[in-house]
Amino acid sequence: MNGKKLIPPGLVYLADNITAKQNILGTAKKEGARWAQELNLPPKAETVFFAGCGYQYSSQLASLMSLIRMMDKSAVGAELPMRLAALPRKLGADLAGLYSKVSTKGGDADIQPLIAAVKVLGKLGVKFGYLAEDEPCCGAPLYYIGLHKDFAQNAEKAYHKLKSLGVKRVISIVPSCTYALRNLFPLFIDGYDLEVKHFSEVVLANISGRKLSFPRKVKVTYHDPCQLGRYLELIDEPRQILSAINNIELIEAEWTSGEWSTCCGGGGGFEAAFPELSQILATNRARELAETGAQIIVTHCPGCIMQLKSSLKELKADSIVVLDLAQVVAMAMEK
Repeated sequence: MNGKKLIPPGLVYLADNITAKQNILGTAKKEGARWAQELNLPPKAETVFFAGCGYQYSSQLASLMSLIRMMDKSAVGAELPMRLAALPRKLGADLAGLYSKVSTKGGDADIQPLIAAVKVLGKLGVKFGYLAEDEPCCGAPLYYIGLHKDFAQNAEKAYHKLKSLGVKRVISIVPSCTYALRNLFPLFIDGYDLEVKHFSEVVLANISGRKLSFPRKVKVTYHDPCQLGRYLELIDEPRQILSAINNIELIEAEWTSGEWSTCCGGGGGFEAAFPELSQILATNRARELAETGAQIIVTHCPGCIMQLKSSLKELKADSIVVLDLAQVVAMAMEK
């Protein structure tokens, strides 16, 4: 029996894209790598910055989710469009790419977390490269969907790709990618020997003695991404970084922070399979964070950023800004 028949169409769409095109949207790899064109990063190095699908394709992902949620509220529903998504892909197009061309969303703002992260690492004296179009997909959604055989095959392929390019160490910024590369790959690959660290770990290890100051005094609250907090157990690290920055007052959401942080409703393809429920969860979490009185919501996951930004608009809380931790650190290093 074909296991994919039991999987929601939205998740099958993501899985097929990973196996066929090595990214969750099935678009050209050069599109994802475009953000780094002017950064002059070495294409090969023993230590590489792993950008991941979530940040590199954030604009297209946001456009796709807007389309899915719009369809989900219509008489047609979201399931039919997701089943039909394979048609334009077979014809050489991609659903998210087509929609983003007529959407007002997207733009340079979507890739700022990646650019900020590269600038931060550079100022901290970290030497690294970026594989661009040669960066493999970690395939994490395959594992969470339950396609473990496909995940194992993708992991083996990705590992050998990295090894063939001389990679020994990985600095990964997407929580899901980091967990896959560090915790899941060793379960399926004998002799796995890559050293994998998350961006926040590298930053915290290198900011000691540095003067960091945000441009103005602000109240900030931090949203823990599920993968970063519950899976990678990186709860204190982002807070220690924020606490080391002058002019930032960190305010926690009552009862819902750290390990017990409320989920934003994104991640693992959940938003593609259950768009309405995903939006409800996101709105609830955005409301909790807004009630802290913070001017800036800081998080560290492309999915969380997308979910929270969308929900703050629904709540008409446009005065609250959502920033990635990398952006905040970059701003604090500008002086």
